[in-house]
Amino acid sequence: MPTIDQLQINNFRNFSEVSLAPGRGVNLIYGSNGSGKTSLLEALYVLSAGKSFRSALVDPLIKDGAPGATVYVSTTESEKLGLSKSRNRKAQLKLNGENQRNWDQVARALPMLVIDSGAFDLLEGGPKIRRRFLDWGVFHVEPTFLDNWRRTAKCLAHRNRLLKSGFSKSDEIRAWDAELSVAAHAVDTARAAYLAELLPLFERVYSALLGVHTDLSVQYKRGWSEESSLDEWLATNRELDIKYGSTQAGPHRADLEVKIARRKATESLSRGQEKLLVCALKVAQGELLSAAVGRRCLYLVDDLPAELDSQNRQRVMKHLLTLGSQLFVTSVEAEAIDLNAFQDAEITRFHVERGTISTKRAGL
Repeated sequence: MPTIDQLQINNFRNFSEVSLAPGRGVNLIYGSNGSGKTSLLEALYVLSAGKSFRSALVDPLIKDGAPGATVYVSTTESEKLGLSKSRNRKAQLKLNGENQRNWDQVARALPMLVIDSGAFDLLEGGPKIRRRFLDWGVFHVEPTFLDNWRRTAKCLAHRNRLLKSGFSKSDEIRAWDAELSVAAHAVDTARAAYLAELLPLFERVYSALLGVHTDLSVQYKRGWSEESSLDEWLATNRELDIKYGSTQAGPHRADLEVKIARRKATESLSRGQEKLLVCALKVAQGELLSAAVGRRCLYLVDDLPAELDSQNRQRVMKHLLTLGSQLFVTSVEAEAIDLNAFQDAEITRFHVERGTISTKRAGL
């Protein structure tokens, strides 16, 4: 499994220079608000995914007054990953010394899942967030998914250009319709198959975390009518697409509906229950990744105590620890998460203060 054994950060957010040797198990990062705890998790995620889980902008991640930022990790599998970003320039990404044009190989080498204050967006936000959650899992277990996803994006871009240019009834758009339908079918099939494998794992974890049975359902909506092929839908509804200047149905409109009985989950659950639901989804994703490809993902857990009482924190940590994954967990106070309750866990503690990180011995 990928486990980070060395982490170096330079000029990222409020960090000038950081060098850490994380433990294989739980890495508890604690300190006061604004000290840089979340920034450490963010640096790891930017290396793995090419973007932040906190902001859509990349340049502000560079420390004020510095020309650029770097993040480097080495793993116990002898992999070396490095990212360097200068202001107003494209990031440079390397895997084992070789330049990478895209993030797919790095993402596979160092898969990461985040549980943070934005976790509620998975339920409360728009369909794009839920598609991103679903596609993260499919990407890691289905090797052909990324190519098909890129094909759909290319087809949609060309088709939308034609819709806006006045050539929407040409043979060219019919050709793009046909190619889009083929790629969309592959994307849809992979998403549906992934969810079918994920749901039993999720339901087991969710029931254990909540401790009660609910009429919970998670339903996949593919983005166009179940009664027709996408090619048929596009031909029948072309005037609608012309009106809006964009393709109104397809895999880019897919969504997950999470309901309690007939109501949206957000209308029935408390904030704490919502967070437990999202945690269950993320734990299930980690289980499925491990079962499908024999690799474990890393978990970045930012401020777990928020919205959860001590009992529920312990339940979440218990399930995360069963995955055998390397965990990076932040908290304002070291005692907010009772890791001593897990006698077999390898625990490394780091104290963060004003952009400086120090390692604390067990029990301190």
